[in-house]
Amino acid sequence: MTAVTVMLDIAFHGGRADTVSAGDLAERLGLARRGMEPLLQALSRAGLLESVRGPRGGYKLGRPRREIRLAEIVAVATADDAANGEGPSGRLQTAVVDKLWGELEDAAKTQLAGLTLDDLIRRAQAAGLKRPAAEPITFAI
Repeated sequence: MTAVTVMLDIAFHGGRADTVSAGDLAERLGLARRGMEPLLQALSRAGLLESVRGPRGGYKLGRPRREIRLAEIVAVATADDAANGEGPSGRLQTAVVDKLWGELEDAAKTQLAGLTLDDLIRRAQAAGLKRPAAEPITFAI
């Protein structure tokens, strides 16, 4: 769910046009910036985020939010966990618990495949959250 929250925050505060700095993101989510970097890099490699370098750099969506399905985000975030292969074993685990988790994962994947970041933005707006306005341009002579 951290990956979904990260993507939602970037969609909410930046979208495809504006970047969101990893520092601002970490502060809003109450996470350590250093701990988020591997996730941000994985989301970037998958094309869900675009990494922008430079003084106004950060992350922005790699595609329009209506095209990014939550199932894609979760798949990227859980790829390392699945490759890891750590966890309990034994007959009960294999015969009962693994099958139960498989059923739950299938149900969750179906639900997540039907939702996009755009759906979550609409839920945020329905909850009364306002997207930040762009900073006004000021000139000093």
